Amino acid sequence: IGHPEIFPLVFTTKTQEIFNCRVDEDVTEENCFKLIKKEDVIQDLKTRATISDFHPVKKVVLEYPGEELLVVFDAKFQYGQNFYFVASEEAKENLLKPPETAEEKDDDKEEENREETLEVHPYKPPVHKPWVSLGSEKEVEEESVKDTATKIKYMISRVRRKFGAPITFTDKNASHVKDSYVECTSYQDKTFSIKMLEKDVGVQMVPKVREASTQTKWTYPKNAATQYFPRQLSNEEKEESLSSEKLKEFLTSVHLRMEIALQQNEIMNAFFDDWKALAEDESSSGGKPDVYLKAYQSFTDLRYLKDRTISCICWHPTIYGIIAVSARVWLSYEEQVNLSDKSLLQQSVILFWSFFDPIHPQLMLECPEDIYCFQFSPSDPNIIAGGCINGQVVLWDISQHEEKLQNAKTVADGIKVTAVNMVNASILNILQYIYMSLRKNGTEPPLVRYCAVSSIQNSHKKPVTDIHWLPDYFEDNRMGATFENRAEICVQLVTCSPDCSILFWDIPATKLPEQPSSEKVKEEEIFCMAPDVPDTFKHLDLCWKPLIKINLRKSDTNTEYSPVRISLKELHYHYKTSEKVQSLNTLEVPAKDNPYTEMSTPSSKNLKVLENISTDFFVGTEDGEIVYSNWKMEIDSDSAKPHTQKYTIHTETINTLQRSPFFKDVVLSVGGQNFAIWKEGVTNGPILQSSCSAGRYTAGQWSLTRPGIFFIGRDDGNIDIWDLLRKTHEPSHFQNISESMITFISPWIASPKQHFLAVSDGLGVLHVLEICQTLSHPSRNE
Repeated sequence: IGHPEIFPLVFTTKTQEIFNCRVDEDVTEENCFKLIKKEDVIQDLKTRATISDFHPVKKVVLEYPGEELLVVFDAKFQYGQNFYFVASEEAKENLLKPPETAEEKDDDKEEENREETLEVHPYKPPVHKPWVSLGSEKEVEEESVKDTATKIKYMISRVRRKFGAPITFTDKNASHVKDSYVECTSYQDKTFSIKMLEKDVGVQMVPKVREASTQTKWTYPKNAATQYFPRQLSNEEKEESLSSEKLKEFLTSVHLRMEIALQQNEIMNAFFDDWKALAEDESSSGGKPDVYLKAYQSFTDLRYLKDRTISCICWHPTIYGIIAVSARVWLSYEEQVNLSDKSLLQQSVILFWSFFDPIHPQLMLECPEDIYCFQFSPSDPNIIAGGCINGQVVLWDISQHEEKLQNAKTVADGIKVTAVNMVNASILNILQYIYMSLRKNGTEPPLVRYCAVSSIQNSHKKPVTDIHWLPDYFEDNRMGATFENRAEICVQLVTCSPDCSILFWDIPATKLPEQPSSEKVKEEEIFCMAPDVPDTFKHLDLCWKPLIKINLRKSDTNTEYSPVRISLKELHYHYKTSEKVQSLNTLEVPAKDNPYTEMSTPSSKNLKVLENISTDFFVGTEDGEIVYSNWKMEIDSDSAKPHTQKYTIHTETINTLQRSPFFKDVVLSVGGQNFAIWKEGVTNGPILQSSCSAGRYTAGQWSLTRPGIFFIGRDDGNIDIWDLLRKTHEPSHFQNISESMITFISPWIASPKQHFLAVSDGLGVLHVLEICQTLSHPSRNE
């Protein structure tokens, strides 16, 4: 803040009682200083250790030269906290005894000079001088107001006997007495319609000029008629004008321009609106269809979602009505850069909600840090992978609690709320009161600890912003070769982070080689697995390393891409057995040169290499860039070197990069104030780009049932519904969902007749909306 000798501190009530500096009792805004002995502060540091409020300035306190420390009550929070500590004797003396200011010195000096002047120059009374007229009394006489009209005197009298007599009021009909009722109708007074011929006005010039017009009413209409006739030239004058050289030169000079202008008007209309022409004519469809998103459920939590924003939503792949959400603290850009300096004391969890019990969560997953994104495994919904805000990747196994989620309808503790509209804030408050009461009665949902977390030194250096499971029909090895996955179980992940890297993670079924006994004992002393935690991935915990790393940083051009969203290309392949298998098996990398986990390569027997695997992918960056890249693993390198192609369409961070469920080569990107639709193979830019909107787009999602529809969330709490078959220049419909910004959108098909859309906002509230039939059922040949 510019004061290196001042350290802001937070004094709790306990600390204020210990050092007798209670607010509004011992210290006030006027008497804000408090001297504390250095010995007492050191004793408090020894007694309460890290929970002492002086712990952040422990080093400064120990090095302080004086015996007493000055603590000042900051009533106006000038330095951000309720107290601040002065770290030098000079600053302490200046605060306790402020030096004389320059103004005070000037006043003292002026007073001394005045005393000297009085001594040297004694007072002399003024001498009366005669009045000399310069003509000013005439101007005063002219401007003074003089009473020229003769005053009229009126005398009103009353007989003395009526003085003080009581007065009685009676009702009288105005129509019974003549002239007792007079109507005062409005009229236009001609006296005030006099035109001012001359007026003194002061005018000041201004740099801007503005023209305005208004439609006025004509007060005095009059009958008037005008007769006119054309002024025509005589035949002699016409012949002379048409045969003149001046006319011929003019026609010759403008002939070519006139011809070009006429041709252009015939070819195209310069004022034709192409966007509106592409929109469907609603009048021909026989009226507007009924388009809406019906409120179905709302979920929130006063303990784990307070002052947090929901970062990711995932529907359970197999169990009806189960939805999971993760939350994180909303940080500014500076706070995200300095994550290591910020202490997040609130516990981070992933909450599982059920349609049949909206009062409290069914299950909670413990997280080492705030979760930015997570995904269920497509082959086993009990396995969940998530990306932390500190760059680590986490795995959970909820197989022990699968039965509880399936029976959520019968164990709702007697509270069955189905199809409740949570839009009314009073209903939400009542349910939250019931929810807190249930928690006090011991209905806390089970907390599941994570099974494995990746190694910190080998993880991302910044938050994991996107995570995806790779398809279950193939897997990669550390050399970039792709093999058939005959088990058909998803065992690999891909993550991206703004640290300019994309990491591929492998989940081996076998444990790593045993460590030496000394190291194993030492590791067990450091970390001990809880007894109720499944040992599914115990062999990966704290030692899990990435398999492949793609570095999106070019050393030759100093170009850096900070990916926040990634979209892998749909994989097309065919089986091929060849000698390449043997060559891949015999290829080895020295362990000391390979920083990632060594994976055992399958034997060449019964092994099939997947040829024609595409390594193309889209990436959305923090700077709003869309990067289309193709990576190839080099044998003599420990990371992949991508060949990138960059497009700058968005002005802010990309928050959505998703492939269409119907067209695997069509990608939707959302960021800033616009969105774009891309097609692989089209290299000159997006195939559709929206114009800039008034607000910011914060989330986006394709429809799962209609190829031409997608939903976009805004920062004002609205959701825009885009139907490309009806309109391409503006949303076909929009609806307000929340007072806060929309943070995430996730659709789900519960049944052929029931489709849901989960929407979260910045206040930590999850809204479940039912999609109407018009938006969920595709038209013929769509």
